[in-house]
Amino acid sequence: MPPFAIAMPQRILFGRGEAQKAPALLTPFGPRGLVIHGASAARAAWLLDALRAAGAETLALPCPAEPTLPMLEAALARSRPFAPSWVAALGGGAALDLGKALAALIPAPTHPLDHLEVVGKGLPLAAPPLPFIALPTTAGTGAEATKNAVIGLPDHGRKVSLRDDRMLARIAIVDPALTDNTPRATTLASGLDAITQVIEPFVSCKATPFTDAITAPAIPHGLTALKRLMEAEDAQARDALAYVSLTGGLALANAGLGAVHGLAGVIGGLTPAPHGAICGALLAPILRLNRAKATGDAARRLDQVFGHIASALGGAPADAPATLALWAKRAGLPGLTTQGLPAELHAAVAEAALSSSSMKGNPMPLTTDDLTEALQAAA
Repeated sequence: MPPFAIAMPQRILFGRGEAQKAPALLTPFGPRGLVIHGASAARAAWLLDALRAAGAETLALPCPAEPTLPMLEAALARSRPFAPSWVAALGGGAALDLGKALAALIPAPTHPLDHLEVVGKGLPLAAPPLPFIALPTTAGTGAEATKNAVIGLPDHGRKVSLRDDRMLARIAIVDPALTDNTPRATTLASGLDAITQVIEPFVSCKATPFTDAITAPAIPHGLTALKRLMEAEDAQARDALAYVSLTGGLALANAGLGAVHGLAGVIGGLTPAPHGAICGALLAPILRLNRAKATGDAARRLDQVFGHIASALGGAPADAPATLALWAKRAGLPGLTTQGLPAELHAAVAEAALSSSSMKGNPMPLTTDDLTEALQAAA
């Protein structure tokens, strides 16, 4: 067995009602805290009220969209003078990424570009991050369990990561009740992202016995739960999808991702489409492309994924990519053209994606022509 490492939050709480423990877990980190929330401040009122009742002084900042460098710079300008002892993020993957980046950058007066990958210097953090506590309200990105924060750079048309092992959350509180009644379109997009993030680490060339152990059972659970949630609101399905999302975060932090996320990082810098919707549109074409090239263990793993898709959605295993693409379309997922990516950008997106860190985990080497083919199929 080859050597491997496991990176994960220091503490994970999972289950309905666990979010209510947050104030008692946060205040021991210090009396002043920064709370990042989504576009609606009202959804964070319960946490802010409870923290203030516990004697904490808080500064609340919104994250109304997926974080960009200007948004991060503005948030740093407001939060550094406040001198928080800790950072909590309550929201979807965007809010968690912004909170994680602020926890990493508040302690040192460096510019974010000093630490961002690809377009920045990619330097290690200049100081240890503040304690970061994550409370996800969607089941998708698994950002509560990852060691990176994804930041958009509009001037470069890219999304890149701020990454450091010390950015892992001190506490991740995954309460599926916070995801109840998520709008259908958000459930579909974020759920497909969660499923992608257990499939890609499972078929990754960097998979480990640990990531295999958690991703292999999560794939069928995620497919079944998302199918159920497209039919009706269901607490048990919400619980299952929240667990799959957490699993995906743990898995990608330890085994990487693949071509779906390699392409999605580039597309996300060019369009305002939700990250999960981009991944959902790309998953089936990339699965088909990888299986056409795969041999040996990679082929076996992909065949296992195809079998899970067929069991959950119907059809023959060999037809799984087509089955998945048709099911997602009927559930309401738009193609990449509708999401804002014109066909004339396909070749440039494919070329840029080859340099993405996510591509390093793809089970098979892919070319620009291969990725362009996948983009055309996802259009």
